[in-house]
Amino acid sequence: MDMGLRGTVALVAASSQGLGKAVAFGLAREGASVVLCARNLENLEAATAEIKQETGSQAVAVRTDLTQEEDIKRVVALTVEQFGRLDVLVNNAGGPPPGDFMKHDDAAWYRAFDLNLLSAARLVREALPYLKSSGRGRIINLTSVAVKQPVDGLILSNAIRAGVTGMAKTLSSELAPFSITVNSIAPGRIDTERIRQLDRARASASGTTEQEARDYFISQIPMGRYGETEELANLAVFLASDKASYITGTTIQVDGGLFKGIV
Repeated sequence: MDMGLRGTVALVAASSQGLGKAVAFGLAREGASVVLCARNLENLEAATAEIKQETGSQAVAVRTDLTQEEDIKRVVALTVEQFGRLDVLVNNAGGPPPGDFMKHDDAAWYRAFDLNLLSAARLVREALPYLKSSGRGRIINLTSVAVKQPVDGLILSNAIRAGVTGMAKTLSSELAPFSITVNSIAPGRIDTERIRQLDRARASASGTTEQEARDYFISQIPMGRYGETEELANLAVFLASDKASYITGTTIQVDGGLFKGIV
């Protein structure tokens, strides 16, 4: 199926590894030119080279600290300078550290806010003029299933990522007249380094092994396994495509049935 992405340009945040890298790969496979940004330049350049070699699409690496406003302005400006347009913005950032409420001081809350909410707001603000001129702009936020079903021990993620969802819902109404869609993807336990980190944290707290922690979480998932990054990327590609032009304001979980709610 042709997703209509050939000739489009996508900026994917936090894309040197994990979910962001998988989304950048998925978009590039459909013919989009992609700009990858992250803090780790070595990983970023390796991911970019891999995408170019395997997909044949154009890919550019821009070292970016998503907590720095000037870096965000620079990566958007470089995207438009390089390709002359911007059609798809994928907001993504590493998750804040785990821990119960009393573990986190004000500094931890501010860091989580800067990384996971303010970065998304800044990226949208910088990208919006170009998304409007695109005529088919797409904003896709990678959040967490925690926005629908809070996860024990992830107070920072539960709180801050819910703010991203609220922002996205409001933006979906504001930007609909410009044919810009705004949607969020809520991953469950997708097999990434972030999830492995959370498994290790649970194992440490409970005095078990990492594998035992992983087995516990798998027991909660009706599909009986962790997801693969490509399975989430497939949804992102669809939401970025012409096929999803009437879908906006949604939050769709990719979690193997982990979320038990009905909405």
